[in-house]
Amino acid sequence: MIDGGEAIRKLALNVVRYTGLAPLAKPFVGGIGAILMLHRVTATPEKPDSVNRHLNIAPEFLDAVIADMKANGYAFVTLDEAIERIKVGGKGGQFAAITADDAYRDNMTEALPVLEKHGAPVTIYVAPGLINGAADLWWEAVEDIVNARDQLTLPTPQGRRKIDCSTPGKKLQAIARLQAYLTLEVREEDQRAALRELARSNGIELDGPRRSTLMNWDEIRTIAGHPLVTIGAHTVNHRNLKRLPEADARHEVDDVRRILQVELGQEPRHFAYPYGYASAVGGREVGFARDAGYASAVTTRHGVLRAEHAGFLHALPRISVNGRYQSVAYIRTMLSGVTTPLVNAGKMVVTI
Repeated sequence: MIDGGEAIRKLALNVVRYTGLAPLAKPFVGGIGAILMLHRVTATPEKPDSVNRHLNIAPEFLDAVIADMKANGYAFVTLDEAIERIKVGGKGGQFAAITADDAYRDNMTEALPVLEKHGAPVTIYVAPGLINGAADLWWEAVEDIVNARDQLTLPTPQGRRKIDCSTPGKKLQAIARLQAYLTLEVREEDQRAALRELARSNGIELDGPRRSTLMNWDEIRTIAGHPLVTIGAHTVNHRNLKRLPEADARHEVDDVRRILQVELGQEPRHFAYPYGYASAVGGREVGFARDAGYASAVTTRHGVLRAEHAGFLHALPRISVNGRYQSVAYIRTMLSGVTTPLVNAGKMVVTI
């Protein structure tokens, strides 16, 4: 998905990195640990030039990040242990927990061998609707729809609007336009129908990307039995909870536990908010996760963990390890804690 904040974050990272501020500040602002966020981990992405390529990192980069963090004193722990360490204020030294959203197949085939090499646990957040096909990887489908045509027609309240997709630059603009349409103009409950109508009129098969990139239930059951793997919940249908009425949002948060219990034989203890940014999760949604009985819930807000997060276990920030920042130096800078207030309007304890 297109991220308009990338330039600001990279500017902040480079300023901190080249001034040498990060290592000096780390003892004061580095916090007690971090939760890392992954999506895809593969050396051979199907679409290396995709607008969604930032969701992917190479296995070699994951290897380098973990090795560097271990060399700098981080202990890699399960999310359960991370929560306990937060509760006691980080006693025992700096720690890190690894999480991965959406259950991409390469988490099993390419990331897991790296994690096994380092003995690093991971929590994989599963949205059953994505696995069953009841929900779509719409951010991939939008790109496929745009790439299939030189011109699209988009329904709007003012009538059908033509969208030019004839050049690479126009395609980027069209993708951004369709993303805005699906995430801002169409009701969350109607997003799938709107996406499928766009796909149908442009001859796109939506199940293809899901089948090729996500694990199926048999694979999830297999990886769930691995000693390094914990399965967490990512709502039923990967919906933006803040855009849903309360009853629908609670269904997404509550019923995913029952579904995963049926499929895997164990209820998930940990939860990740889809999208996780300010327009997707706020105080109401944090309350839903707490009420549902999860031990923790994570956002996509950027930040390191601090002792104060013991009071905010259902609004924990993460450090995104993604394709935009495939540099160990960038990750070191993020882990220093210096970038936490820089990208969060001065806040040191990042929640929602």
